[in-house]
Amino acid sequence: MAERLIFCDFDGTILVEEIFRDLMRSYAPEISARVLPEILALRKSLRQGLIEILSTIPSQKWPEMESFVLDNSHLRAGFEEFLAALLGLGWELLVVTGGFTRMAELVLAPLRGQIRAIHGLEVDLSGPTLRVFSPWEDDEELVVKRAIYAQYQPAAAVCIGDSVTDLRLARECPRVFARNGLQDYLRAENRAFTPFDDFHDVLTALEKHR
Repeated sequence: MAERLIFCDFDGTILVEEIFRDLMRSYAPEISARVLPEILALRKSLRQGLIEILSTIPSQKWPEMESFVLDNSHLRAGFEEFLAALLGLGWELLVVTGGFTRMAELVLAPLRGQIRAIHGLEVDLSGPTLRVFSPWEDDEELVVKRAIYAQYQPAAAVCIGDSVTDLRLARECPRVFARNGLQDYLRAENRAFTPFDDFHDVLTALEKHR
């Protein structure tokens, strides 16, 4: 059977919080205050900006960062029901995050059996500060979500996102559900999308158009 895959962002989409952004602001506050607005305004690449910020965080802070994420993450309304319904609708979910794979794995551990894969940013803790990388890097991004999409080559695809990390994927995906900043970027480019508030909205739309 041809694969029908949903590529879903994590921070600010599955989660209520932009937890990756919150991590950077908490553990590298000064440089985050300078660099994050440049990334969001598309004046600085995600790759350059994230490396600038994350390379200032001591590796020894990682266990504390994991606890921060677990203590401050909340699933968006409807996500568990959405996930439970997907198989019956003929879809599988992949989580594609511009943040840390490990953090998404930790938060989603109770639901992991219902998720096809989690792809995101990897971290090397062997040096004095965080070194970040992924198998899907290019000159613009550390996690190129459209490259993950291309790897799977689904027969049908949906992407769900909320921010600049989802923009390049949204330009290629045939059906897009968007929140927050991603809506603004897509409107500016006159691209079609379906707005959503929570995963009840997404599930209802998928049930109507199977």
